[in-house]
Amino acid sequence: MSDENERSLGRRHLLAGLAGTGLLGAGLVGAGVTDVGLGGGTNSRLPVDVTTLDAPGSTAGTRQVPADGTPTVIDCFATWCGPCVEQMDALGTVHDRYADRVAFVSVTNERLGGGLTRSDLRSWWRDHDGRWTLGHDPAGDLLAALGASGLPFLAVTDGTGDVVWTHGGVASVETLDSQVAAALR
Repeated sequence: MSDENERSLGRRHLLAGLAGTGLLGAGLVGAGVTDVGLGGGTNSRLPVDVTTLDAPGSTAGTRQVPADGTPTVIDCFATWCGPCVEQMDALGTVHDRYADRVAFVSVTNERLGGGLTRSDLRSWWRDHDGRWTLGHDPAGDLLAALGASGLPFLAVTDGTGDVVWTHGGVASVETLDSQVAAALR
Protein backbone atom coordinates (compact mmCIF):
# COMPACT_ATOMS: atom_id res chain seq x y z
CA MET A 1 0.00 0.00 0.00
CA SER A 2 1.39 3.44 -0.88
CA ASP A 3 2.07 6.06 1.79
CA GLU A 4 -0.77 8.19 0.43
CA ASN A 5 -3.22 5.26 0.57
CA GLU A 6 -2.15 4.47 4.14
CA ARG A 7 -2.65 8.12 5.16
CA SER A 8 -6.07 8.15 3.46
CA LEU A 9 -7.08 4.95 5.22
CA GLY A 10 -5.83 6.35 8.54
CA ARG A 11 -7.82 9.57 8.03
CA ARG A 12 -10.93 7.57 7.13
CA HIS A 13 -10.68 5.50 10.30
CA LEU A 14 -10.02 8.59 12.44
CA LEU A 15 -12.97 10.50 10.98
CA ALA A 16 -15.27 7.48 11.20
CA GLY A 17 -14.21 6.93 14.80
CA LEU A 18 -14.82 10.57 15.72
CA ALA A 19 -18.18 10.59 13.94
CA GLY A 20 -19.18 7.41 15.71
CA THR A 21 -18.14 8.66 19.14
CA GLY A 22 -21.41 10.52 19.58
CA LEU A 23 -23.44 7.51 18.49
CA LEU A 24 -21.49 5.16 20.72
CA GLY A 25 -21.28 7.54 23.63
CA ALA A 26 -25.01 8.11 23.71
CA GLY A 27 -25.80 4.41 23.53
CA LEU A 28 -23.20 2.99 25.83
CA VAL A 29 -23.35 5.38 28.78
CA GLY A 30 -24.00 4.04 32.26
CA ALA A 31 -24.09 0.28 32.48
CA GLY A 32 -22.52 -0.03 29.07
CA VAL A 33 -25.23 -2.02 27.32
CA THR A 34 -28.89 -2.03 26.55
CA ASP A 35 -30.87 -5.24 26.70
CA VAL A 36 -34.54 -4.83 25.97
CA GLY A 37 -37.14 -7.54 25.58
CA LEU A 38 -39.72 -5.81 23.43
CA GLY A 39 -42.41 -8.44 23.32
CA GLY A 40 -45.03 -8.25 20.61
CA GLY A 41 -45.95 -5.35 18.42
CA THR A 42 -44.61 -4.69 14.96
CA ASN A 43 -42.34 -1.70 14.55
CA SER A 44 -44.15 0.29 11.87
CA ARG A 45 -40.83 1.34 10.29
CA LEU A 46 -39.86 -2.26 9.56
CA PRO A 47 -39.22 -3.91 7.19
CA VAL A 48 -36.39 -1.91 5.64
CA ASP A 49 -34.83 -2.72 2.28
CA VAL A 50 -31.02 -2.77 2.33
CA THR A 51 -28.50 -3.20 -0.44
CA THR A 52 -26.61 -6.47 -0.14
CA LEU A 53 -23.03 -7.06 -1.20
CA ASP A 54 -21.39 -9.97 -2.96
CA ALA A 55 -19.34 -11.46 -0.13
CA PRO A 56 -18.99 -14.85 1.61
CA GLY A 57 -22.55 -16.03 2.38
CA SER A 58 -24.06 -12.99 0.66
CA THR A 59 -25.09 -12.05 -2.85
CA ALA A 60 -25.39 -8.61 -4.41
CA GLY A 61 -28.90 -7.20 -4.63
CA THR A 62 -31.55 -5.97 -2.21
CA ARG A 63 -32.90 -7.67 0.89
CA GLN A 64 -35.84 -6.94 3.12
CA VAL A 65 -34.91 -6.81 6.82
CA PRO A 66 -36.31 -8.62 8.67
CA ALA A 67 -36.79 -11.55 6.33
CA ASP A 68 -40.43 -12.16 5.48
CA GLY A 69 -41.84 -15.07 7.51
CA THR A 70 -38.49 -16.07 9.04
CA PRO A 71 -37.03 -15.21 12.44
CA THR A 72 -34.11 -12.87 11.78
CA VAL A 73 -30.95 -11.90 13.63
CA ILE A 74 -29.99 -8.34 12.70
CA ASP A 75 -26.47 -7.10 13.45
CA CYS A 76 -25.70 -3.39 13.00
CA PHE A 77 -21.93 -2.84 12.79
CA ALA A 78 -19.13 -0.68 11.40
CA THR A 79 -15.69 -1.66 10.16
CA TRP A 80 -14.03 0.86 12.52
CA CYS A 81 -15.84 -0.54 15.59
CA GLY A 82 -13.62 -2.78 17.75
CA PRO A 83 -16.53 -4.33 19.71
CA CYS A 84 -18.20 -5.17 16.37
CA VAL A 85 -15.23 -7.42 15.55
CA GLU A 86 -15.67 -9.13 18.92
CA GLN A 87 -19.41 -9.63 18.21
CA MET A 88 -18.63 -11.57 15.01
CA ASP A 89 -17.47 -14.63 17.00
CA ALA A 90 -20.81 -15.01 18.80
CA LEU A 91 -22.72 -14.34 15.60
CA GLY A 92 -20.74 -17.03 13.78
CA THR A 93 -21.36 -19.61 16.50
CA VAL A 94 -25.10 -18.91 16.67
CA HIS A 95 -25.33 -18.77 12.88
CA ASP A 96 -23.83 -22.25 12.67
CA ARG A 97 -26.50 -23.54 15.08
CA TYR A 98 -29.55 -21.91 13.47
CA ALA A 99 -28.73 -21.05 9.84
CA ASP A 100 -31.28 -23.57 8.54
CA ARG A 101 -34.15 -21.93 10.51
CA VAL A 102 -33.17 -18.30 11.04
CA ALA A 103 -32.05 -15.53 8.67
CA PHE A 104 -28.92 -13.58 9.62
CA VAL A 105 -27.97 -10.16 8.28
CA SER A 106 -25.20 -7.78 9.26
CA VAL A 107 -25.66 -4.20 8.09
CA THR A 108 -23.36 -1.19 8.10
CA ASN A 109 -24.39 2.39 7.44
CA GLU A 110 -20.85 3.56 6.66
CA ARG A 111 -20.64 5.84 3.66
CA LEU A 112 -18.72 4.60 0.65
CA GLY A 113 -16.15 6.93 -0.89
CA GLY A 114 -13.43 8.97 0.72
CA GLY A 115 -11.36 5.87 1.35
CA LEU A 116 -13.99 3.18 2.04
CA THR A 117 -15.03 0.98 -0.86
CA ARG A 118 -17.23 -2.06 -1.38
CA SER A 119 -14.00 -4.02 -1.71
CA ASP A 120 -12.95 -2.78 1.76
CA LEU A 121 -16.28 -3.99 3.20
CA ARG A 122 -15.89 -7.38 1.52
CA SER A 123 -12.31 -7.69 2.84
CA TRP A 124 -13.41 -6.84 6.39
CA TRP A 125 -16.19 -9.40 6.07
CA ARG A 126 -13.79 -12.15 4.94
CA ASP A 127 -11.20 -11.21 7.56
CA HIS A 128 -13.80 -11.58 10.33
CA ASP A 129 -15.37 -14.82 9.07
CA GLY A 130 -18.70 -13.38 7.95
CA ARG A 131 -20.76 -16.04 6.18
CA TRP A 132 -24.30 -14.67 6.05
CA THR A 133 -25.94 -11.69 4.34
CA LEU A 134 -23.87 -8.50 4.34
CA GLY A 135 -25.94 -5.36 3.93
CA HIS A 136 -25.24 -1.69 3.32
CA ASP A 137 -27.68 1.01 4.47
CA PRO A 138 -25.91 4.38 4.13
CA ALA A 139 -29.01 6.37 5.08
CA GLY A 140 -29.19 4.50 8.41
CA ASP A 141 -32.86 3.60 7.93
CA LEU A 142 -32.45 0.23 9.66
CA LEU A 143 -30.61 1.73 12.65
CA ALA A 144 -33.37 4.33 12.98
CA ALA A 145 -36.16 1.76 12.66
CA LEU A 146 -34.57 -0.32 15.42
CA GLY A 147 -33.86 2.66 17.65
CA ALA A 148 -30.17 1.72 17.73
CA SER A 149 -28.13 4.12 19.81
CA GLY A 150 -24.69 2.49 19.58
CA LEU A 151 -22.65 -0.17 17.87
CA PRO A 152 -22.67 -3.08 17.81
CA PHE A 153 -26.44 -3.31 18.03
CA LEU A 154 -28.36 -6.58 17.73
CA ALA A 155 -32.03 -7.31 17.21
CA VAL A 156 -33.97 -10.54 16.88
CA THR A 157 -37.34 -10.72 15.18
CA ASP A 158 -39.84 -13.54 15.25
CA GLY A 159 -41.40 -15.10 12.16
CA THR A 160 -43.99 -12.32 11.90
CA GLY A 161 -41.33 -9.60 11.80
CA ASP A 162 -41.94 -8.35 15.34
CA VAL A 163 -38.79 -7.23 17.12
CA VAL A 164 -38.66 -9.43 20.22
CA TRP A 165 -35.22 -8.48 21.56
CA THR A 166 -32.62 -5.76 21.14
CA HIS A 167 -29.17 -5.36 22.62
CA GLY A 168 -26.63 -2.55 22.50
CA GLY A 169 -23.03 -3.67 22.99
CA VAL A 170 -21.45 -7.09 22.66
CA ALA A 171 -23.77 -10.02 23.42
CA SER A 172 -22.42 -13.39 24.52
CA VAL A 173 -23.01 -16.60 22.60
CA GLU A 174 -25.28 -17.80 25.42
CA THR A 175 -27.42 -14.66 25.43
CA LEU A 176 -27.78 -14.52 21.67
CA ASP A 177 -28.49 -18.26 21.50
CA SER A 178 -31.25 -18.04 24.11
CA GLN A 179 -32.89 -15.09 22.32
CA VAL A 180 -32.83 -16.85 18.97
CA ALA A 181 -34.24 -20.03 20.54
CA ALA A 182 -37.05 -17.98 22.14
CA ALA A 183 -37.90 -16.40 18.77
CA LEU A 184 -38.33 -19.87 17.28
CA ARG A 185 -40.95 -20.90 19.84
